[in-house]
Amino acid sequence: MFDQSQIQEFKEAFTIMDQNRDGFIDKEDLRDTFAALGRINVKNEELDAMVKEAPGPINFTVFLTMFGEKLKGTDPEETILHAFKVFDTEGKGFVKADFIKEKLMTQADRFSEEEVKQMFAAFPPDVYGNLDYRNLCYVITHGEEKD
Repeated sequence: MFDQSQIQEFKEAFTIMDQNRDGFIDKEDLRDTFAALGRINVKNEELDAMVKEAPGPINFTVFLTMFGEKLKGTDPEETILHAFKVFDTEGKGFVKADFIKEKLMTQADRFSEEEVKQMFAAFPPDVYGNLDYRNLCYVITHGEEKD
């Protein structure tokens, strides 16, 4: 399912999230991970829902399996690119971040303000307010930025 370098990256992520170093990710580990990322007001219900996604205690094997299942559900890169290209009428490879924010918050499965902030924190627009959607699509489907 994953190559060796991907497994190593997942192992590093698991180790970072396993804040108490007991070999399992639990609700408190998730709370601490969110706090380390600057999000301190995570609701218990949200954490409970995350933990309940697992079939049992979340050790590294379960963690890896869950990521595999989540990644299989991702649309192919070309499909995501085509969705963005609809808004890129000039074919420049970017769209205005404000425009995408408005669409994400008002259309279909609407994003919350927090979700939009998280996306732009991970993929900040350039100084002109443009979002490089080609790189965004690559990261969504491959997990790391192109060189």
